[in-house]
Amino acid sequence: RAHSAIVGWACTTLCLVSYAAAFSHGASLSACTDMMPRHLRAQLHSPRNNYVTVHTNMSFYFPGDKVPVTVRSTRDFMGFLLQARKVSNDEIAGTFIFIPPGSKLMTCFEDGDTVTHSDKSLKRNLSFVWKAPDQPIGDIKFFISIVQSYFVYWAKIESVIVAQ
Repeated sequence: RAHSAIVGWACTTLCLVSYAAAFSHGASLSACTDMMPRHLRAQLHSPRNNYVTVHTNMSFYFPGDKVPVTVRSTRDFMGFLLQARKVSNDEIAGTFIFIPPGSKLMTCFEDGDTVTHSDKSLKRNLSFVWKAPDQPIGDIKFFISIVQSYFVYWAKIESVIVAQ
């Protein structure tokens, strides 16, 4: 009985430590699905008031295409999580093949399908290249969640549809 209490305490302590440390080195895997940051006391802000936009210069793409994606911001931010998702079922799609400094690839469902920050440096305009899967998957949208500070974030800011 004492043993299980110690194990439980150790897990709780480790979970809290990893929770606090997670922010500075990128989003955790728990954010894969809903793209919500998991820090304490973070406050969700309305997407209508965000200062961040996700652009691509392509309005349609073909399987296997490389699609440039630009994130533009009028204010500095620290953290982010970027994904492409199928419009049909909201599944994460494709992989990122170019990412800027201060970011790193993550594996939510397949290697490199998500990008997050790798440090707390202030970011503003970021460029990525996303590679479409070799098989058709239909229309996609890019989604980004932005963490401005430990207390303020925006979840799932979306790009316009990129049609297949």
